[in-house]
Order: sequence, then structure tokens, then C-alpha cells
Amino acid sequence: MSNAPDPHDDGPVLTAHRAGLIGCRSCGRVWPAEQAVCKRCGEHLVPPDRRRLQYVWAWLFAGIITYIPANIFPMMRTQTFAGLQGSSEATILEGVVELIHHGSYDIAAIVFVASIIVPIAKFVAITWLALVAGRPATVDQAHTRLKIYEIVEFIGRWSMIDVFVVAILSALVQLGFVASIHPGPAAVSFALSVAFTMLSAQSFDPRLIWRGLPLRSRGNSNDGRGTQAG
Repeated sequence: MSNAPDPHDDGPVLTAHRAGLIGCRSCGRVWPAEQAVCKRCGEHLVPPDRRRLQYVWAWLFAGIITYIPANIFPMMRTQTFAGLQGSSEATILEGVVELIHHGSYDIAAIVFVASIIVPIAKFVAITWLALVAGRPATVDQAHTRLKIYEIVEFIGRWSMIDVFVVAILSALVQLGFVASIHPGPAAVSFALSVAFTMLSAQSFDPRLIWRGLPLRSRGNSNDGRGTQAG
């Protein structure tokens, strides 16, 4: 009979918190719990606390609120011959449809994913992480939560594609009487939504992911010693 450990076994898991240590969120160095300042980077050491999730929720709600007008109001206004040939306005979705109409399917897909799919996915992911933070989890579940958090952190910087495009076009296409492009009110709302969502993700303490790990598996807890609280 093989004695190889089960990779999915929730065996004894000793976290820094349970070892009486505290990790620095800036550089990752671990110090004794009574340490107040990280001697490596000078950052103040703050223990993980679920009450700090209120900052995550506050920034997240602000991001959702500003995301609504970002999809309702026009992202860009185009004017030709000082308005004599008319002017056009386009929201994010209208811009995607216009790109598809002109056959630019690849650009339409990029704008749709970056401006619609990614922001909504970030809202859902941050909401889920805030709800399960510090709650019971297996090692595999904790690693899954950490991966989702790292993905949210990584894609946050790539969510400004619409704002960048509008800013570049507004700077380049200023031909006076002939044609001009100006950013619409949705550009400001979208930029604020992205910024608030990034602040929400940065306010989340990933150390809470490991607070719900068991000290020993359920099978080991039947030896009369019980499971130690986190």
C-alpha cells in the first residue's frame, strides 16, 4: 500500500498568522507579530483584518456607479466642417457595432473585451473575493482564490484602452474647420470606473485568503485533539 500523500489532502497547514508572525504587504518579509515596522522596506505592518474589506466594497461600489454612465453617455464626439456636415456621437457599444460594420472585427473584439467583458468580470471577481475572504477553504480553494486575485491585479492596467484611443484621436485629429474629435462624458466616467476598481483590488488584503485554511484534515481531527481555530 502506497504511503504517498494525497495532493488534495487538507493536512496540517501552518500560516504566518498561526505561527505568531506577520507579513509585510509591500516586500513580503515576515516578522514577529509584535513588530510594528518592516525593517527591510520601512512599511508599517498591519495584521489582516476582515473589517478592512469595507474599503474594498466602497471602491467597488464607486467603480460600478461610474461604470453605468460610461456605457450610457457617448465616449467620443466627431464634428466635420464645423458642424455643417453634422456631428456624430458614439457610446462604447455603438463604437463596437460601427467597427463591425466597417469590417474591423479584430479591433471591435479588442474594444468589446477590454471595455465590456473585462470590467464586468473584475466586478464579479472582486465581489466574490470579498465575500469569501477569511472563510473556510481547502488549500486548493485558497490557491484558486489567489490566482483570481493575481489575474484581477494584472489586467487592471490594461482596462484603459478606450480612454487611450479617445485621448490619442483627440490630440491627432484636430483639423480646425475640417474635422475634430472630442472626448465625450463617458470617457471621464470610464476612467474613474477603472481607477476605482483598481483601488478596490489594491485595498483587498490577499493574506485573508489563507486565514480560512484548516490546521489539519477532517480525518486527522478525529484523533481526539480537534481542529485548532484560525
